[in-house]
Amino acid sequence: MIRTTSFGSGSRYSRSFDLPEDAREPPHYGVGGAMLPVYLNDLRRNISGEEMVEVTLELDDNAVVLCSFTPATANHNAAVENDQPASSDFLRRSTSAASRKLRRMFSRRGTRSARTSTSDAEDQHQAAVMTVREMMKLKTKMMRNKSCAQRALGGLRFISKSTGEESNPDELWKQVEARFDALAKDGLLSRQDFGECIGMGDSKEFAVGVFDALARRRRQKTGKITKAELHEFWLQISDHSFDARLQIFFDMIYSLKIELSFINIELSVNLYRADSNGDGKITRDEVRELIMLSASANKLSNLKERAEEYASLIMEELDPECLGYIELWQLETLLLQRNNYMDHSRPLSTTSVGWSQNLSSLKPRNILNKIGSLLLDNWQRGWLILLWVLAMAGLFTWKFLQYRQKTAFHVMGYCLTTAKGAAETLKLNMALILLPVCRNILTWLRSTRARLLIPFDDNINFHKVIAYAIAIGVIIHGGTHLTCDFPRIVRSSPEKFLHIASDFDGKKPTFSSLLSGVVGTTGIAMVVLMIIVFTLATRSFRRKGLKLPPPLNRLTGFNAFWYSHHLLGLVYILLLIHGSFLFLIHKWYQKTTWMYISVPLLLYIAERTLRTCRSEHFAVRILKVSVLPGGVFSLVMAKPNGFKYKSGQYIFLQCPTISSFEWHPFSLTSAPGDNYLSVHIRAVGDWTQEFKRVLTEDNGSTCVIGRAKFGALGNVHPTGLPKLLVDGPYGAPAQDYQNYDVLLLVGLGIGATPFISILKDLLNNTRPENQMDSSTEASTSDNSWNSFASSGDSSNIRRISQRTRSAHFYWVTREPGSFEWFKEVMNEVAELDDKGQIEMHNYLTSVYEEGDARSTLITMVQALNHAKHGVDILSGTRVRTHFARPNWKEVFNKVAKKHPCKRVGVFYCGTPILAKELKKLSREVSYKTSTRFDFHKEYF
Repeated sequence: MIRTTSFGSGSRYSRSFDLPEDAREPPHYGVGGAMLPVYLNDLRRNISGEEMVEVTLELDDNAVVLCSFTPATANHNAAVENDQPASSDFLRRSTSAASRKLRRMFSRRGTRSARTSTSDAEDQHQAAVMTVREMMKLKTKMMRNKSCAQRALGGLRFISKSTGEESNPDELWKQVEARFDALAKDGLLSRQDFGECIGMGDSKEFAVGVFDALARRRRQKTGKITKAELHEFWLQISDHSFDARLQIFFDMIYSLKIELSFINIELSVNLYRADSNGDGKITRDEVRELIMLSASANKLSNLKERAEEYASLIMEELDPECLGYIELWQLETLLLQRNNYMDHSRPLSTTSVGWSQNLSSLKPRNILNKIGSLLLDNWQRGWLILLWVLAMAGLFTWKFLQYRQKTAFHVMGYCLTTAKGAAETLKLNMALILLPVCRNILTWLRSTRARLLIPFDDNINFHKVIAYAIAIGVIIHGGTHLTCDFPRIVRSSPEKFLHIASDFDGKKPTFSSLLSGVVGTTGIAMVVLMIIVFTLATRSFRRKGLKLPPPLNRLTGFNAFWYSHHLLGLVYILLLIHGSFLFLIHKWYQKTTWMYISVPLLLYIAERTLRTCRSEHFAVRILKVSVLPGGVFSLVMAKPNGFKYKSGQYIFLQCPTISSFEWHPFSLTSAPGDNYLSVHIRAVGDWTQEFKRVLTEDNGSTCVIGRAKFGALGNVHPTGLPKLLVDGPYGAPAQDYQNYDVLLLVGLGIGATPFISILKDLLNNTRPENQMDSSTEASTSDNSWNSFASSGDSSNIRRISQRTRSAHFYWVTREPGSFEWFKEVMNEVAELDDKGQIEMHNYLTSVYEEGDARSTLITMVQALNHAKHGVDILSGTRVRTHFARPNWKEVFNKVAKKHPCKRVGVFYCGTPILAKELKKLSREVSYKTSTRFDFHKEYF
């Protein structure tokens, strides 16, 4: 053991670590500071012949890393001599003695490896090389203190979090045992079923590699195991020891006899034979095939194609002496130092350095603060819903009491008052339901102070709530008429019928005559049409949640929803007729149906007329179409004169070649300062797939069509492209980002589109003028959607005062090819955001979580490549890619810790499931901290 003494200030604590058998001293050392020279102490007690060496340690909060291990220099001896003059002679003697002993200690092994050399010079060179390796090996051993190894445990895990590594081991084994009973035949589990049995069913090839490695330890060549053998395997792969996990991972290298399509079987056998003596040496080819194995387990085909390059990168890092192989301890070094590489690459990836903050200091707020936050978050919705409910209640009560006084009440009783009260609420709701879909009006109102009172983000939700209220009103109104009012009229006595005889020309009607009249037929027709419209508007039909056989499958999807909604035009015509031929009402001004719906109906008709006129004016030229991975294509269009918009807004596109009636919304990915319009479209529906086909069918397999040939942007010569109409822009929740000091932008897959425009706008308004001028040149890349980025005169970019000072962008995607969509933007942000205003975090869910054995090697290669070249191996950008899904609770807590007492706008575009989680976290973290999170979800 050695004893070290700190020369720096800071906290002190003691910890011991092992050295080789011939270099041990009493176990104690103190630590403090960062990079320190430390010396073997107690020279006076050990003056009889002990040697002195200089040890340089690199310290952080949890680890001790040996940086150098050399004989003490004369300068250091002189420093010590001032305090310990009696030891000066010993120090001079110890320098040469320590050098000699270090040479002997390291050269013994080095010379053995060089015995076959025929020249003394080669012997000396080999000995020197091996001395360097032995020094590195000692450094690795010094790193193996408990806290450092514990931190590295997360870097090699054969049981993923999804199987519950922190759960009760006995419970986990019971689950494995149950799967064994289901999969085993004659008490034996096959090699191919091993992955499914231990919970790695989605990585069977990798699990087979684990099986082979464990079987090789037992010198087994069987393809089947018993339950007892499975239990032994399970104990090994569930071992929390870092050494045990590392050894399994290393053993997999020598079990490359897995029959993968991309592995040459003969080469695998040769590799196995080459290391049959188990000397612990790994060649470049073995590293390459291990990279390919990890890439296959994570479905990263592009990584397999560059396996040779990344194998060379690892060998270059771990084999600087060019011996042609690396050893187990060097692989262990790379694992232990992985976080150091990550720390080095973090500034380049524009990610936050605050992940290690102590988040446990976030204390819950008291009940009064919680109530206050709840009211503050929902007061806009609350007062609007309350006003609407009070209006319905008032109208219902008014009509109820009014008809309570009429003579017809003696015939039909409270059935009449209930039906008329419900009818009055129907008039109101049939008028209100049109307002949330008057998009131009809402877009204009968003820019006024009305946004302080009305939650425009909830316009679609309010539209749906009113629809539910209409359905309830129809049931009450129509139900009471059919089951109560009409039967009472038919069965009324002559004396009672006299009260309403004038409304029926003195003749008592029959039930059938009541239904066949104008009021009855229009009422029934409206109910039937509403049932069709409401049914096809439900999520199950609109999102194709129902799987219907042909031809009924045409009733699902957006087209059915869109076209069926046009039936509501007929409903409003029938409603006006229905309200003009009412029983018991004869004066025109008492027939108020037209009074309720006339203004909203005229506004909606004006909206549709404006769309038609404006779309003809905004018929745009297509400048470029790029086909991107993942079924996505980008569309760059000339910006019409007078077309103004804000980042986060969206437009409607119509392609008359496909349909003259269908308009589809797409978020703009260009910034307001750009002199072009761009959108990214994923071909998932009937219309988008046909749109992609129409755009690309004349160009075969080319990635870009309609490429602009220009000296200036206006000199465009598109040929053979369909006509395209644009309607908009329309307001969206994301356009309100400028109302917040801090942004938390979350996009899933193609849901990142509205936030790309925001990031570009933030960058345009913060970067220096000289960078604005230099960015006016258009890119010449055929596949880059950013080929028109900032083209034109930079003076066209309007600079505005930004309230937003920080933006955290989280993009979660399933396919690595998705990063190609916005590659240029991410690189531009990483390069030009000198103020650190924007943090970008990419997450790839198809790769196993960081720490899983199936992704460990990929993580190491990623860290090495990013530290050396500043480029991520998965995204091809300067933004480092994280694996699996973000820990959203940690993300929110980190933002709250970093921005206390701030309002954070949380903008989300993606699946509804995650929206619920983010909304819940926004509320919870707002309650517990001084940071307020306002959640907004993108709706179309």
